Amino acid sequence: MTTTGAEQTSPAENEPQGAGSADQDVSASSDQNLVESPELVSDGDREPQDSVDDDSHQDDADPQQSDQAAEPDAQQDGPTAAPELIGQPDDYVPPAPDDDSVTAFAPDMWELGGWPLGATVDTQKDMTSFAVYAPKATRVVIELYDADIGVDARHRFDAVKGEDGIWRSQLIGVGPGQLYGYRVWGTNWEVVPQWQPGSLAGFGSDRDADGNHFNPNKLLLDPYAREISHVPLSPRIAEAGADRSIFVTGGGDYHGKVRRSVDSGRFAPKGVVICDTTSTGEAPNRPAQDVSIYEGHLKNLTMHPSAAKLGDLLADEEHFDEVHNIPDELRGTYAGAAYLAPYLKGLGFTTLELLPVHETDTDQIGAINGTTNFWGYQTIGFFAPNRDYAHDKSPGGPTREFKEMVRAFHEHDIEVYLDVVFNHTAEGGNWDQDIDSAAFVSFGGFATTNYYDLTADGYIVDGATGSSNQTNFSSRALCDLVINSLIYWHDIMGVDGFRFDLATVLGRFPARSDKEDWGGRRRFYNAHPLLREVVELADDRDIEVIAEAWDLWGYEVGNFPSGWGEWNGRFRDAVRHYLKGDGNTRAFIELINGDWLHFNDNAGPQKSINFVTAHDGFTMFDLVSFNEPNNHQPYPFGPSDGGTPQNNSWDSGGDQALRRTRWRNNWVTLMTARGVPMVVSGDEYGRTQNGNNNPWSLNTIGMWNNWAQLASNTPTRLPVDPNDPGLAAYFDVVGECDSAENVNPMFRFARFTARLRALDPTLRQKTWGSGELDSEDVSYLYYTPNLSAEPGLTDRQMTVLINGAGVGGTDYLVMLNMYPAPAVFKVPNSTEIPRRDLKWHRLIDTAPWAESEDNCWPPADGDVIESRYTVEPWSIAVLAAASDQSPIFAYRGFSYRDRQKRPYPSRYRQSSAAAARKSRRAQ
Repeated sequence: MTTTGAEQTSPAENEPQGAGSADQDVSASSDQNLVESPELVSDGDREPQDSVDDDSHQDDADPQQSDQAAEPDAQQDGPTAAPELIGQPDDYVPPAPDDDSVTAFAPDMWELGGWPLGATVDTQKDMTSFAVYAPKATRVVIELYDADIGVDARHRFDAVKGEDGIWRSQLIGVGPGQLYGYRVWGTNWEVVPQWQPGSLAGFGSDRDADGNHFNPNKLLLDPYAREISHVPLSPRIAEAGADRSIFVTGGGDYHGKVRRSVDSGRFAPKGVVICDTTSTGEAPNRPAQDVSIYEGHLKNLTMHPSAAKLGDLLADEEHFDEVHNIPDELRGTYAGAAYLAPYLKGLGFTTLELLPVHETDTDQIGAINGTTNFWGYQTIGFFAPNRDYAHDKSPGGPTREFKEMVRAFHEHDIEVYLDVVFNHTAEGGNWDQDIDSAAFVSFGGFATTNYYDLTADGYIVDGATGSSNQTNFSSRALCDLVINSLIYWHDIMGVDGFRFDLATVLGRFPARSDKEDWGGRRRFYNAHPLLREVVELADDRDIEVIAEAWDLWGYEVGNFPSGWGEWNGRFRDAVRHYLKGDGNTRAFIELINGDWLHFNDNAGPQKSINFVTAHDGFTMFDLVSFNEPNNHQPYPFGPSDGGTPQNNSWDSGGDQALRRTRWRNNWVTLMTARGVPMVVSGDEYGRTQNGNNNPWSLNTIGMWNNWAQLASNTPTRLPVDPNDPGLAAYFDVVGECDSAENVNPMFRFARFTARLRALDPTLRQKTWGSGELDSEDVSYLYYTPNLSAEPGLTDRQMTVLINGAGVGGTDYLVMLNMYPAPAVFKVPNSTEIPRRDLKWHRLIDTAPWAESEDNCWPPADGDVIESRYTVEPWSIAVLAAASDQSPIFAYRGFSYRDRQKRPYPSRYRQSSAAAARKSRRAQ
């Protein structure tokens, strides 16, 4: 459910609440299936509960310490005195004392609080209430700016600290669009009247006794900011004469000045005050088992020039009448992505899952290929939409445009999920391996020990994520930030579900173990209070929460609390192995049946998110086209680092027709397996990345979705850049399909299988079957090709009977031949397998011979098959049997095309009766 409206002065039920009150410890309820629930560390003024021991334990169990790149000639010095104004700009302009355009409202009441974290607008009073969490700070100042870069603050006010560790202020004359930031002092930096930005007046040390990095010369971004002006890696900072190291504290050198003394105010990211009432529409009310997920990167979806012709490309395809060309100026934006709502509906998917759209630290701007972090997994603000993804980049524009995008999807009955990254942040972490140097621009500058997991001597841990700045979920404040962020993105921004990157970090409890006990610190607590709170929130608001249930410290698929969905990496691995002929029959059977072993104590098989490919790894067509990743190739398909060498892929011996067959095998397996299917954008038409399995840093035309490929029978022979055909070329992994020139039969096959699943409840069940035919559930039963026994442990040929009669659905006979020779499969009759006396219609055959007919047939028009069926090498065939009242037989919306009939080899003439019927239909 979704609510909209302006944020109010006082907290409402759907507004994020304050963090860190001293009486706010929580613990999970008892559950015999879960480990003991640890107690969170409250984040008020009492001392931290985790121990501080010497971190001399250096072995392979120790996490890597953050080592961010810095100036090669950077120098370090100790906390010695320096000239008071060494870092102050020569032309620094202090706030004008007689400027009363902004005034404090009732400051004697600020300590009592009552308003939530962030900036909350009261339009009737022309007032904004501010609140930021900094429990160990001794002074917090809020500054207001007229521009995001290049100017000094126009106004400065001291905030007041409450008993909950939150500093608050209320300012008259501040409204939407206002830019603001904070300066923070601690016990390491004495509050003295002589201080001005760029001054070392009051400096004692770079960290306080607990390890917090307080430095008032570094302007800080509100962790709860609803929009962010720019990011630390913005090219505009360099254009204005600075670089990222201006944000670094400590004693190193910044262009001849001591880093700690340099004022960052003119260049630091600022929060933007937001008050927006844009509606996100009525969210779909869809049961979890009915979901099918289409994962995509916001910019990749529509940045390619072909997006401007999307409607034209789909003009001859059924179910896409509402798809229009995307205006050039909207390509790569939220507004451009909104044009894909009717496309996803026509394709048969229910849900768009976007890679992170929280504001991220990157230099990838528009169509310009930067140097790092294109995917967006370096979050700098958990409440702010990525400004680069907005066509309207004015203050409030990204928020409004994102909500309008969500509304467009909701109007087409499509849900929107977000990939969220709470396991680390994008702050710079420790520089030069110096414990006193950190490039904090937000979280760490307010409360280092509350937001980050630290080693015994105070280094920021980089162990479970490999991305630095690992977050600390022993902290109540950080857990509250997660919950409040989810509330905001659902209640205000209209989001329907969340996928949690490296979600196991959220179940770790560093304060429960000694800082040198790395075994204990790696432990995953499935009764962690935050994991339970997320489920409770999801139940209360009818949203889906999905875990990426692993990180560098552990693999926990199936171990999350009941109510969590989980990316099922076991499904991916089992299916990849079996469909390339590895004969892992038992694992394959267990996983396509919903992974009962690992999910039976959850809410049902719909909590298993089944995927063969995801954003990090090969595309589905590259999976059948490459044996090894090819990441170090030239632009625009590389170079990029990282990526696993273990892909369980096979290049199909270079046979293009076999690749297309095996690609279809992946689709049909994914759509008929028990659980929720997920694919990556572009998989539906054979998108390739030329073998790059980790293009995380590439904002290039080679990575953007080339929609022209869905309307071509030679998709990988099309130019990468239609405006510069000589720029680069795709590896021709697909070859030429057996279809008309403007038809991609793979796209039609993907649409058919996705819509089949959406139509038939047989393939969308929230319970496991009883294993008995025609019971009141759906059972998956497994046989050898002759139906005489169950498959052996390494059988590469099997029949799967999916029995949906008991739920008013369809019976499916899925015949798999992962062997390099044809195989004859027995087709059951009513005497061999007790069942209703219904005819078997050919629905799908992935073999090359059927490509001219899109490898699929409308159920009511498919040939009737009797007695036996020959399945070609490395192919899958699916037959369907049901009454004419079943969903798929009664439905007439499947695409029907006049196909040129050709004689089939004799092995496809399944019986004399079937041949006679075929002959009569042809006359």
